[in-house]
Amino acid sequence: MSAVPPAPPEALRATDYLDAEHPEVAAFAARHAGTASSDRERAVALYFAVRDGLRYDPYGIDLAPDAMRASAVLASGRGFCVTKAVVYAAALRAVGIGARIGFADVRNHISSPRLREAMGTDLFRYHGYTEVWLDGRWIKATPAFNRSLCEKAGTHPLDFDGHSDSIFHAFDTQGRQHMEYVADHGPRWDLPYEEVMAAYRRAYPRMMGVGERALDGDFSAEVGTAPH
Repeated sequence: MSAVPPAPPEALRATDYLDAEHPEVAAFAARHAGTASSDRERAVALYFAVRDGLRYDPYGIDLAPDAMRASAVLASGRGFCVTKAVVYAAALRAVGIGARIGFADVRNHISSPRLREAMGTDLFRYHGYTEVWLDGRWIKATPAFNRSLCEKAGTHPLDFDGHSDSIFHAFDTQGRQHMEYVADHGPRWDLPYEEVMAAYRRAYPRMMGVGERALDGDFSAEVGTAPH
């Protein structure tokens, strides 16, 4: 029986945005990985800690570079798909599990009428997800939407078992189309900040450019009114 290959060294290093060695990130990872006895158990525990412990909120998110580091996102208590993927990858690295972040364009994201109007489209460019190195292979995980938000929006919360890819459901709880993956931009070892911001500026000129901040408001209060 051949040995399972180790994670690439790049998948374990602390980076500028995946600041796995920051005390807050290390403490978060140690607290939620707990006494899990395997990398898979630790990865699953950290997935749910990020999914439900950080509120998904695309309103009022600070898109400045410093604010998108894992430690800063943890301090804020909320994030959106990209920053939650950053936190999850950083926490995994903090406990010695290989991780990287990936990006895709998706359609029919959980949204609100006001967010769609501001964006001018239902295509979400550079949606962020995480890839986890387990048993010698990469497995996708998407800790973006917390359970309470999914229940309000009528969508299935995404679980993760450490064996299979955890990516968005094509349909919601009523059988309505929920998510379509349009393009995959592939994985990165760290957040490619300028690349992502450039894509956002091209795609969402209505809401970008004023201090690089998203909308203000209560996204959770609005999401239940989003059309399907």
